[in-house]
Amino acid sequence: MKRTIVVISAGLGVPSSTRMLADQLAAAVSTHLGELGAQAVLDVVDLRDYATDIANNMVSGYAGPALSDVINRVAAADAMIAVTPTFSASYSGLFKSFFDVLDPKFLDGMPVLFGATGGSSRHSLVLDMAIRPLFSYLRAHTMPTAVYASPEDWGQGDGGATGLEYRISQGAGELAAVLVSASLPSAVAGTTPSAGDTFDSGSAPAIGGGFSPVPGFQPDHRAKRDARVRTEMTSLPFEQLLAQTQRR
Repeated sequence: MKRTIVVISAGLGVPSSTRMLADQLAAAVSTHLGELGAQAVLDVVDLRDYATDIANNMVSGYAGPALSDVINRVAAADAMIAVTPTFSASYSGLFKSFFDVLDPKFLDGMPVLFGATGGSSRHSLVLDMAIRPLFSYLRAHTMPTAVYASPEDWGQGDGGATGLEYRISQGAGELAAVLVSASLPSAVAGTTPSAGDTFDSGSAPAIGGGFSPVPGFQPDHRAKRDARVRTEMTSLPFEQLLAQTQRR
């Protein structure tokens, strides 16, 4: 069983602590998936490489070939890891602009693990005050654990309950469990969480590594997205339906 995870890094520098955190989250998810009998296929996107394309899309409404390829890769992924640097107590403009050019339907129901980096631990509230509301608006299925890393977090080697490595492992385990739950037999099916709900690791028996999937949860956001498009198109008056079809 393979699961494709698109890794979005909005880091600007080379090297970048934002990219470093994204890589560590991706590696941890891959490890947890391996423990659960699945294989992670990681697709890493450095937004800095597409900054000009994103800006052009913002003003022209047209995505060039390179950005179109990235958008298609996001649409095809099973899950997302997204990490941004913190500027003025919020996500970066590049990070926000990228999600502004995406069709919101792409992330409807998609499992997302997100994180942020910053120059001070005082900025850690960016996770729940800025980034989580963004993904909630986009109807993504966010993990309850988000990871913030400040300069003092790197190189601590702290395996305690507050260490960066612990937080990375916790968030990665939650995402891995949600992805693996898609392959559980239908006999254990339960109530499917609505879009925007968060994953409750205490709601199901634990499997490998102590992380628990949601019983019967099928994170097939692509099918959900397609169903919504069909509903919107078939529920419109004929004139609007014709106009929408022509725009496509």
